[in-house]
Amino acid sequence: MPLLDIRDRLIVGLDVPTVDAAEEMVATLGDTVTFYKVGLQLSFAGGLTFAERLVERGKKVFLDVKLLDIDNTVEHAVQNIAKLGMHFCTIHAYPKAMRAAVQGKGSSDLRLLAVTVLTSMDDSDLAAAGYAVGPAELVARRAADARAAGMDGIVCSPEEAGAMRAVVGAGMAIVTPGIRPAGSMVGDQKRIATPAAAIRAGADHLVVARPIIEAADPKAAAKAILSEIETASAI
Repeated sequence: MPLLDIRDRLIVGLDVPTVDAAEEMVATLGDTVTFYKVGLQLSFAGGLTFAERLVERGKKVFLDVKLLDIDNTVEHAVQNIAKLGMHFCTIHAYPKAMRAAVQGKGSSDLRLLAVTVLTSMDDSDLAAAGYAVGPAELVARRAADARAAGMDGIVCSPEEAGAMRAVVGAGMAIVTPGIRPAGSMVGDQKRIATPAAAIRAGADHLVVARPIIEAADPKAAAKAILSEIETASAI
């Protein structure tokens, strides 16, 4: 991995209901934040066009749509996403889907991230879904599959980040949601860590939504996390 600018290590999730709300949050955060996540909620409210505008303004965009479909559909969806100027795009870590996505990406600059196990899931959730292994083992299997498929990185919880570097190697990005600063509400997340702990565990990028966008002062919250990232990176 190339040396990352501290600001590029924080990805703010624009998990808001409208483009107007997203525009307001981006304006509030200003130059403090350079990287944004546009997920399913905003995508279905005009978020794709908004994401293109962010790119035009010099921001980086993580399009978190977690694609999973038949090979042909995934390949051609990724071909179209690559034309939008997004930096990251997520694919569920099924081998055939990942290989199709890599084919669709071609020689574009789009970087594909494999979603291993959602941070809202624990052992009991995986058992209910029919898996016979826990999150750590399933993440490791899917990370290995992602590397074999030619993906550019993985999404996993901070709990697995440290162990996954040996699985994916130095060249793949490790992106961790489930980030909760000390004292913040956990919400529906189950496998979480503080920003400093996630960075020390080996995460390249931290995805943070509610602790910033629901803060009384979002810019101050973002600056505090960036300061924690910088301190942890220097250790």
